[in-house]
Amino acid sequence: MTKRDTHGVMPHQDGGWQVKRDGGQKASHLTSTKKEAEQLGRSISRNQETELQIHGKDMKTQRCDSHGNDSFPPKG
Repeated sequence: MTKRDTHGVMPHQDGGWQVKRDGGQKASHLTSTKKEAEQLGRSISRNQETELQIHGKDMKTQRCDSHGNDSFPPKG
């Protein structure tokens, strides 16, 4: 099984919310609300066919959305 590219929506250290590619040094987008960040993240994830992980203020994963070509039936 190959590892999927991932984008994440998470709190930014200076306040607000960020959309960031897994392993990236900088946020691709900064927003003032989580809702805005989720909308941007979902759009980017669909366009680039990546997985989107939504995190809460405590950085725990709240939701994962997969965009692109998933294998069906799932392996394992």
